Amino acid sequence: MQPFLKWAGGKRQLIAQIAPFVPELSSCTYFEPFLGAGAMLFHFQPPNAIVNDINSELITVYKVVQSEKLFRQLITELESHKSKHECGGKAYFYEIRAWDKAADYHRRSPVQKAARFIYLNKTCFNGLYRVNSKGNFNVPFGRYKKPEIVNKEALTEAHAYLRQSDIKLLNKSFEKAVADAKPGDFIYFDPPYDPLNKTSSFTSYAPAGFGEEEQVLLRDVYQELNARGCKVLLSNSDTPLIRDLYQEFKIVTVRARRWINAKAEGRGKLNEVLVVGDYYG
Repeated sequence: MQPFLKWAGGKRQLIAQIAPFVPELSSCTYFEPFLGAGAMLFHFQPPNAIVNDINSELITVYKVVQSEKLFRQLITELESHKSKHECGGKAYFYEIRAWDKAADYHRRSPVQKAARFIYLNKTCFNGLYRVNSKGNFNVPFGRYKKPEIVNKEALTEAHAYLRQSDIKLLNKSFEKAVADAKPGDFIYFDPPYDPLNKTSSFTSYAPAGFGEEEQVLLRDVYQELNARGCKVLLSNSDTPLIRDLYQEFKIVTVRARRWINAKAEGRGKLNEVLVVGDYYG
């Protein structure tokens, strides 16, 4: 099963390289504190999972997709966006993007917010999610001839999986999201990456950002979970900071294709790392 969202740094292309380090998931709880587009979740489809993202709008999307009552309304709302986008194009995009600047935005229904999120994801530049210091979405218009605003097949598959399995959706800090992990549970961390350089940093995913201090806190949480007897796996960029933070663990280099960078040398195939806990080998 494929994600229904586009995502910068998504893990679809790395599944084959990550899979050997994913244990049997049928008898444990799967935790993913940085869910994003959910490529790992939807590929492995664990029967029991606690997944989280600090992005409240993203979690609203998943809750609406999971809901039997709201799912059909979401498809209808997306069809409306598709029709209006075909007529209004760029002007319509900026009209919808500006919703979150309105004082009454909080009154919008979960279905309206979820449909807006998916619509912007499909029509903005490179499917990025970025906000300014006020928390307003600020990615510009993407020049696509026929954006796939309503991917019914992918949405329906996600709806069926989220409905049929025991999937708990959280909107907390990453450390709180894994607080209940027990020995034997599997945790996959895919945080905002430590930037290779200033132009490769897309850490404005949330207003507070995700810098070196957060990377150190994440390392501390990783160590504690590993000591607890959890099976812990983490992805990040291959930088001196990350190699230094996780030097006591097994570090595996993987190759990923990345196109979102202001500098040409920061695009193409790059090294990333997998940090593997003591459960493996």
